[in-house]
Amino acid sequence: MSLVLASGSPRRREILELLGLEHEVRPPAVDEQLRSGEDPGVEARRLAVEKASATAGDRDDLILAADTLVVLGEETLGKPVDEADAIRMLMKLQGRRHEVYTGLALRAGSRIESGVAVTRVWFRSLDAAECEEYVASGEPLDKAGAYGIQGLGAALVQRIEGEYFNVMGLPVQLLLSLLARFGLRYAYGSLEAG
Repeated sequence: MSLVLASGSPRRREILELLGLEHEVRPPAVDEQLRSGEDPGVEARRLAVEKASATAGDRDDLILAADTLVVLGEETLGKPVDEADAIRMLMKLQGRRHEVYTGLALRAGSRIESGVAVTRVWFRSLDAAECEEYVASGEPLDKAGAYGIQGLGAALVQRIEGEYFNVMGLPVQLLLSLLARFGLRYAYGSLEAG
């Protein structure tokens, strides 16, 4: 069975590589439009399922799709449209707690298994100059919530409650659970029936 990552995210590729899992990358063309009033967990899971469903695959392919949302109170923060939007997001997040939701979907043939992971993240207090410096690095411009915990953005985070890899965009524990539903287990560098 071949693992296919239905995502162009370098962070998701990096996590699979850390796990030693060989995979092919096939990002699908999916409208990631958020629906007004939809619960963030439901939304992240729905988008992951849509991505898994839209990705072409052979009979032996195991297709993995994900979608990550950053939620502050009632507001979902997607990827910033420009530098000013990134600074605005970071100023909203500074000194506060937010949640990161990642929906995962795993598809083999017509069967899809899915789930969602949630991690709480607290930012330390920041001023506008710090936010501007971070945005000038270019790192936050392609990330939900305008930060990357695995890079320079680590300096923004005071603490987390939940899985670190979820904040990066691929919750490993949820992935292992979904694999088990297909009768597969992670064997430290490979997947085995079991």
